[in-house]
Amino acid sequence: MHVVIMGCGRVGSTLARSLEDRNHTVSVIDSDPDAFRRLGPWFNGDKVTGYGFDQEVLEKAGIRRADAFAAVSSGDNSNIIAARVARETFGIQQVVARIYDPGRAEVYQRLGITTVATVKWTADQVLRRILPAGAEPDFRDPSGTIRVDQVPVSEVWVGQRTVHFQEQTRCRIAWIDRLGEGMLPQRETVIQEGDLLHLVMREEHAAHAYSVFESGPEEN
Repeated sequence: MHVVIMGCGRVGSTLARSLEDRNHTVSVIDSDPDAFRRLGPWFNGDKVTGYGFDQEVLEKAGIRRADAFAAVSSGDNSNIIAARVARETFGIQQVVARIYDPGRAEVYQRLGITTVATVKWTADQVLRRILPAGAEPDFRDPSGTIRVDQVPVSEVWVGQRTVHFQEQTRCRIAWIDRLGEGMLPQRETVIQEGDLLHLVMREEHAAHAYSVFESGPEEN
């Protein structure tokens, strides 16, 4: 892929290096040429000084051959304008804009521009870590039917097979974080102390799942 990024702050520079590490080509746009120092000496992409909503600047960054555009500058207005130009003028389908105002992010999301509302995202991440397990899911699908929860394993389930856990809780283990690595459970997989379970369940089954999770396995 070729990706054009507007904004060479901490997010933009990190994103650019991550894309290069994955063998994609990158062009970075910023109005401040000093900002490009964040990219480091090993960055091989294009550095274009200017504004990401300027069509000539976008042309220099290779927007016509781009597969995606990310607007991650510090200004909501600039990000939205640039995202709309990339999408509506140059026909880029994969467009993402960082928006600080969560209310505006929802409006632009409905207009078809994928937004990342950093304030709401950060607040949600903190909420998930301070509220009791199950109070707030990691993810809920747009219909509100399916949720994904991240749950540290309870002692009462250590030594039990994952297949029994899934049968009794009515949820599925998408994957397990074990000793710093992710693993996909097999039928014979046994839950171990320290496991972090990523559970997929229907919203209507959440109360039952957490009740069984806390009370432990039923006797066969």
